[in-house]
Amino acid sequence: QVQLVESGGGLVQPGGSLRLSCAASGSIFSINTMAWYRQAPGKERELVATITSGGSTNYADSVKGRFTISRDNAKNTVYLQMNSLKPEDTAVYYCNADVLLTTSYGHRRADFWGQGTQVTVSS
Repeated sequence: QVQLVESGGGLVQPGGSLRLSCAASGSIFSINTMAWYRQAPGKERELVATITSGGSTNYADSVKGRFTISRDNAKNTVYLQMNSLKPEDTAVYYCNADVLLTTSYGHRRADFWGQGTQVTVSS
């Protein structure tokens, strides 16, 4: 199995910055796309940003120009640099990874989620 452990959330004032990290560990052969999602109270989970193993990125319109997703393939870690934060960015942020697992029978593809980290933007 695979574990995703997120860190870096917290309370920040509007206009501030935070950097989230998500480290994957376990029976990993390779990781394809990694992503960050978020879920605000009373709202559905939404996609924030994605990054492929080759480094191609995609962002939700609401965070373009403010957030930057990156990854370190050697460390199986994905990052989310969040700048110019707004109160509407307040949410629980979740890491997601599309993983090719190593098993006794060969390789198997599976999708994994982190436990979530709270980001609160407030003065």
